[in-house]
Amino acid sequence: MQHISADIAHALHNVAATRALEATAASGLPAHCLMQRAGAATARLALALAPHAHQIWIACGSGNNGGDGLEAAALLHQAGKNVTVTWLGQPDTTPPDARAAWQRAVAAGVVFAPGPPADLGPRDLCIDALLGIGLSAASARLPAPALRALLDQLRASPATLLAIDLPSGLDADTGQYAPGFAPACAPLAPCHTLSLLTLKPGLFTAQGRDACGSVWLDDLGCGALAPAATAQLGTAHSTSARGAALHASHKGSFGDVAVIGGEGLAARGMGMTGAAWLAAGAAVFGGAGRVMVCMLDDGLTLAPPWPELMLRRFDALRLPDLTAVCGCGGGEAVRAVLPTVLAQAPRLVLDADGLNAVAGDSALANALRTRAAAGQATVLTPHPLEAARLLQTTTAQVQADRLAAAQTLAARYLCTVVLKGSGTVTATPGERPIINPTGNARLATAGTGDVLAGLIGARLARGLAPHHAASDAVQAHGAAADRWPAHLALTASALATTLQ
Repeated sequence: MQHISADIAHALHNVAATRALEATAASGLPAHCLMQRAGAATARLALALAPHAHQIWIACGSGNNGGDGLEAAALLHQAGKNVTVTWLGQPDTTPPDARAAWQRAVAAGVVFAPGPPADLGPRDLCIDALLGIGLSAASARLPAPALRALLDQLRASPATLLAIDLPSGLDADTGQYAPGFAPACAPLAPCHTLSLLTLKPGLFTAQGRDACGSVWLDDLGCGALAPAATAQLGTAHSTSARGAALHASHKGSFGDVAVIGGEGLAARGMGMTGAAWLAAGAAVFGGAGRVMVCMLDDGLTLAPPWPELMLRRFDALRLPDLTAVCGCGGGEAVRAVLPTVLAQAPRLVLDADGLNAVAGDSALANALRTRAAAGQATVLTPHPLEAARLLQTTTAQVQADRLAAAQTLAARYLCTVVLKGSGTVTATPGERPIINPTGNARLATAGTGDVLAGLIGARLARGLAPHHAASDAVQAHGAAADRWPAHLALTASALATTLQ
């Protein structure tokens, strides 16, 4: 068993791959063996998480996830714990493995009751063994009243909550709750999830990150049989701003970045120059050798906030020699320069208003698609609304399956896509998508997306391939927020200065 952290890359497998692994493993093992291993793993983690628990309440569904809970109940009872089980199954209709687990729990003397003990406290433990991966957000029916009541009791308890495989009602592939299963509010107590056999994408993106709490994995001794991964959690590729450079380096060794954006007040009375400054600052602190800023403001640019930044008019940029970061605060003004940027920039990060321009102009969309054939590297950095515009769909549909949305965008525009949000997804045609495990809600403030665009630009300028440049920058960006002192406000400009 291992605790999953952001420091190591992990393979992620969807439900289909997990079920295939389960079938392969079960075919070579004695009857009920996998469920017994799952119960034993759950019991071990339960004892580690709540060693002094006076009461352990296990809510078990009628299927195999409930069987895992029943196996754990028998072992925890044998270990001397006060265990109460609420089981929604019936011996004559439950699957064979789960029925055998129920028989073992009964034989061990486990107490069965219609609900939790009345005196569950903060030092106690609740175990969610209701559904596991046996539910899809796309096909699930509304929960039965008895099931919903148990879910509400689990979430409202002051006791630590441990979910077996994943929190009940959460889609393992998408990280979204099935209709009727989303909690009315966040759980009151710490949450943990023990993922069995494989790690699933939904544990780490969309609503999954909040629902699962800390995540643990036990492959039940079947890791060697695991099929090819669906996706990857985190990136094993990492680079620092200057750390591995040769001594005989100069500023040209680290690449030149041009940030093109920042519509001024003159155009529409909506000044957005700060977005361009933030992206440029992130490129400087992220390790680019030189950073130029081209403001789309009719020459009314104020002095740069960092003296390392160099101002340029658009017609003075040597685009074929640069990595361009285009769109940050570009407003309507970016449309005029975007055809040239798409045609000439060998490496491009397209963000914000640059994405909106492409979404509304088929000629720009075609120009974006042709960059791949010309060997030009492109990274798109949409948030869910921008992604929806590019896909001509809704934000809700993008969020319903973030992994699929990012891959669809990457395939449509033949480039790397960074779909921002909880569990940011990086997707590139022909590459395994990456879900980022770092970052937190403190990044939900104006300008942090511009900082990310600039950091990706710095990584591209230093020679990383788009998929690695994007995923590495996303992880570093989130990690900086995770390290942020709790007593200090996180602002985009301060964030930019801490990047590496």
